[in-house]
Amino acid sequence: VQLQASGGGLVQAGGSLRLSCAASGHSFRLYGVGWFRQAPGKEREFVAAVSGSGDRTYYADFVKGRFTISRDSAKKMVYLQMSSLKPEDTAVYYCAASSSAYGFRSREYGYWGQGTQVTVSS
Repeated sequence: VQLQASGGGLVQAGGSLRLSCAASGHSFRLYGVGWFRQAPGKEREFVAAVSGSGDRTYYADFVKGRFTISRDSAKKMVYLQMSSLKPEDTAVYYCAASSSAYGFRSREYGYWGQGTQVTVSS
């Protein structure tokens, strides 16, 4: 599976962005997909994940109620709708796929896309 993230940009605090993750390869429906982020000087952290079937989602506490993950497996796409953005959401966002899980541990994900920069100004 190959992944490509897009949709990042510069937005004011309180604004919204939608990130997209385009996948290529076979059997995409079998893969859980997660979004992670990494801010300068900080470790990569889990943001959200969705199961292969799309019926189960999992969020980090700091994005609950603000971010929504979804997928369109027919199009091999996963989305992260981000609302009520805060300056502390500024980071490079990565999408990743796992053949065995859709959890919060980055080590469970064997496939990673390049990141997309999200910058939230105050």
